[in-house]
Amino acid sequence: MGKTLKIYIFLLAVLLVAIVVIDINRPKPIDWTPTYSIKDKIPYGMYVFDNEIGSLLKNQSIEKFSNTPYEYFDSDPYLDTLISSNKKKGTFVSISKISNLDDQSINTICSFVRQGNSAFISSETIPNSLLDSLNLVMDSEYKYSDSIYNWVANKKLGTQKYKIIEGVNNNYFSKIDTLNTTVLGYQNGDSARVNFIKVKYKNGDFYLHTQPVAFTNFHLLKGNHHEYAEKVLSYIPKGNVFWSIKDQNGEVISNSPMRYILSQPALRWAWYIFLIGMIVFIFFNAKRKQRVVPIIKPLANTTVDFTKTIGNLYYQEGDHNNIIDKKIIYFLEKIRNEYLIDTNKLDDDFIKKLHHKSGKDLASIQNAVYLINLYRKSNYLSVESDLIHINAAIEKILN
Repeated sequence: MGKTLKIYIFLLAVLLVAIVVIDINRPKPIDWTPTYSIKDKIPYGMYVFDNEIGSLLKNQSIEKFSNTPYEYFDSDPYLDTLISSNKKKGTFVSISKISNLDDQSINTICSFVRQGNSAFISSETIPNSLLDSLNLVMDSEYKYSDSIYNWVANKKLGTQKYKIIEGVNNNYFSKIDTLNTTVLGYQNGDSARVNFIKVKYKNGDFYLHTQPVAFTNFHLLKGNHHEYAEKVLSYIPKGNVFWSIKDQNGEVISNSPMRYILSQPALRWAWYIFLIGMIVFIFFNAKRKQRVVPIIKPLANTTVDFTKTIGNLYYQEGDHNNIIDKKIIYFLEKIRNEYLIDTNKLDDDFIKKLHHKSGKDLASIQNAVYLINLYRKSNYLSVESDLIHINAAIEKILN
């Protein structure tokens, strides 16, 4: 492991520890998501309601179920009620931000109510199919007011108006069937609006309420808001209570093997930093690495060294004739190979051909040929200066 890689790993580890420490020590932001889950302790969860429902609905048997009302009551709404009778007796309860009751479940609830039971539904929206069955119309005030009060109509329960602003909505019942409907509560923005009613349906009753936020953790624990929730729930008839908590039990579990790590902020950030670090590491080490190429010294030209050695030997021995003979032989051999000129006769014709083919100076060629011919005639050089002159003339043409 290289030194640079160790530094990268160390810096990444320090960064990871710093982020984990900062994340653990920083205050957790408040989650204002309206989940209405009985497992959530956030403001708009229903953890408090789930734990206090026994005291809010005193001396009543409470049974929670998480499947649909259609599945739970096991009643066929399309059969004649005189033939099909549900065995369960009591009150169906549903509290949610947006009612997700499907048509089959609504038909089941209607069948349940018409048999002498009750249904309490608190939601910002009521399914249109149920509104049509009960001859109701809902509307909304688009103008927001910071002074929204909620209260119940029964003065025996008190005339207190509760200022509930956080999380409330402006939906209300704008049209009701006055023959079968009793107004139980109001809210006011610009003017008083009906937000809680009791509707007679066959042999039973529907209790519809448009401010479910009153049952969340925030308002059950804020000031005297819990009193409003108690007054609304006091209208539920005594007996068995069947509370629908479908999609509110907080048991939705991810199938991902990373679900626990991703559910914990510190571990989630550690995982993200690890992935980013690996990507950076791979990016900077993606190039092919090669060992340092050693410097290889070129092989020595032993031929040149050998020639120098032999030349020095002849020179030291003073054998000038032998040296000049070999020099002339090498010179004429090179002329034959490079310029393809016959070297048997070193005359004017040879001089002209060599001049034209080699482009060398004519006077230099004439001087070299003259010295070679002079040597051949005498075949002896008595002094070292003569050797130097003929060698210089030949080298001038060769180079």
